[in-house]
Amino acid sequence: MFDPTVYDNLKVGFENHLYDMDNLDERIQITGRKDRLEMAVMSREFMLQFCLRDRLEVTGEVVLSSSLEELAAEILETPGAHPGCRLELRFGMIVKEPETQCPAIRLILQQSWPEQRVCQNILYIFDEQPSTFNVTAHVYFDRSVYEDQMGDIPELCEHMVNVMDQLLQLNNQ
Repeated sequence: MFDPTVYDNLKVGFENHLYDMDNLDERIQITGRKDRLEMAVMSREFMLQFCLRDRLEVTGEVVLSSSLEELAAEILETPGAHPGCRLELRFGMIVKEPETQCPAIRLILQQSWPEQRVCQNILYIFDEQPSTFNVTAHVYFDRSVYEDQMGDIPELCEHMVNVMDQLLQLNNQ
């Protein structure tokens, strides 16, 4: 019989809650899904992207990943090991004034997740005078997440939606 891993259980937890927020609550809209197995290093990564219902300006992503070491420790029941997964939240939006909007984005994310590391990337075409910039903001949980945190998934997803609403308001100013 198949015994799901921590990764599998957390992935299903996020899928269930986010798809319910899409299909039942109609608060968000799922816009992308990736489920990868990296054969070179035997790692796994799951990504589910969404936006607020009918508001494509800001996207949110839940990224869950697991390494070969974590998977092997769980399957082999290695004594003393505490296998878990890595969690990252991503927020994407197009901005016109990165000098002012990026610090405001960082502040929103740092206030929302004060214990986590926040990083932002700005993408634009080098030889062109850009009028808009693609910004991706990352919230890294620099610790493993475990099955006993499954109960936190609804609150985390709800918090992401609230942050996306704040980012949308910032973008519309």
